[in-house]
Amino acid sequence: MAGAVLNEKLESLRRCVQRVEATCPDSIQQLADDLDAQDIVTLNLTRAIQLTVDIGNHLLSATEQPAPTTMGETFRLMQQAGMIDPELADRLRRAVGFRNVAIHSYRDVDWRIVYSICTERLDDFRDFARIAASAQ
Repeated sequence: MAGAVLNEKLESLRRCVQRVEATCPDSIQQLADDLDAQDIVTLNLTRAIQLTVDIGNHLLSATEQPAPTTMGETFRLMQQAGMIDPELADRLRRAVGFRNVAIHSYRDVDWRIVYSICTERLDDFRDFARIAASAQ
């Protein structure tokens, strides 16, 4: 992934996070009741997670780490390579779990978890983007 493509992915990640932030309602109940907000938030969170995996795999390709066999393993390998701290790696692995539920079992999405991600975990994506931008 050339620098320009990586920058485009970082910009897409920024837009996704911004869209989640702008769309997430003020309460869990409002999110649970608003189908449009659910769609916008879920789509942008799943995109953000996919982008972090793509960017992480790119950064790993310049290391001696093996290729990840799962999306979540990307962050474990980044941690092992000293690229991200264990806490961020763990949170991003859990985000992949959310993505899998959102993509494959949309009806089973727990809106409390989504709301928590929207209100408490968006900085994980921002932190990851800063790390990725400084690594290129």
